[in-house]
Amino acid sequence: MAERTPLSIPAKLAGMGRRLQAFFQSRKKGFAKPDRTPGETAAEISAQPSMPSAFGVLVRKEIADHIRSWRFILLLGIIALTCVASLYTAMNSIREALGSENGVHDFVILKLFTISDGTLPTFIGFVGFLGPLLGIGMGFDAINSERNKGTLSRIMAQPIYRDDLLNAKFAASLIVISIMFVTLGLLTMALGTLIIGIPPTFEEFLRIISFLVVTICYVGFWLNLSITFSVRFRQPATSALSSIAVWLFFSFFFDMILQLLSRGLAPNTASATVHDVMSYQNLMLWLGRLSPYTLFNEATTTLLMPSIRNLGPLTQEQVYGAIASPLPFGQSLLLVWPQMIGLAAATLICFAISYVLFLRQEIRGRS
Repeated sequence: MAERTPLSIPAKLAGMGRRLQAFFQSRKKGFAKPDRTPGETAAEISAQPSMPSAFGVLVRKEIADHIRSWRFILLLGIIALTCVASLYTAMNSIREALGSENGVHDFVILKLFTISDGTLPTFIGFVGFLGPLLGIGMGFDAINSERNKGTLSRIMAQPIYRDDLLNAKFAASLIVISIMFVTLGLLTMALGTLIIGIPPTFEEFLRIISFLVVTICYVGFWLNLSITFSVRFRQPATSALSSIAVWLFFSFFFDMILQLLSRGLAPNTASATVHDVMSYQNLMLWLGRLSPYTLFNEATTTLLMPSIRNLGPLTQEQVYGAIASPLPFGQSLLLVWPQMIGLAAATLICFAISYVLFLRQEIRGRS
């Protein structure tokens, strides 16, 4: 048997250098862009497909999961049926409303969202009541379901940032909600135009688009609130019940508490001055605006009813000499700008709380 001749030290170093060079070249080919071929232009290089970002991949995955889920289909069906019912009642009473009211014949399409024959609530009423259920239903198990199924640790094991997951959960749900409400609002406007035969004016179109934006911000608040509870609690049932409890509090019990406070804070009618009465009314008005439902109701009714010129109490001197005419769209937008900022601020506060909680949590396998 022939014996191996020992390699010299320079030969060993040369062989190691070749192996290291081959290793780094293979790694470089895996991460670097392909070399430019002869004759290839800069436009062709820029047109080459690039690797998608982790955030975009997560958003597309979450949107697909929402659209394919039975939960979203059921919620969409409930809201669509109720809005169609309110549109039907509005169409039945719109002739009577046009004959009894004066000076608002230029805003016929807006009446589809604001009037009813009394049997069912208006379009605004249905959206204000059922919109939070849509946001809660799409976000109450956003994080804790991934944690309970054991997929959260697998997702975080990928080369992505932790906040990309939370941002993608919220962005995907908000995109789905925005598409749904914009489609529903434009479909209602189109059906009303076909049935009534009167096309909407440009100002009516702007008011309806503004109404849809406020609705998306309103539902986005409840979506963010449910995601916050999903990060805080491990069980989806607990987060769902917590979100529904907050919704019930602001929908029913908040007004009862304000009525009790109003009895204790009301000034004495025998000795109260005009300043005392105005201060009391402003105080109760600002306390009521702590509720997101009040902010949504004030913003939407002002945008869809141009006859509303003020949202606070007025004195006799302020009412005297006022011209009863519809408010322009720009002035209505300025009037509800604080309500829109309040809804956006509440949404950002909930998102910041969920963001901090999620970044501080420890993620392990099956945890």
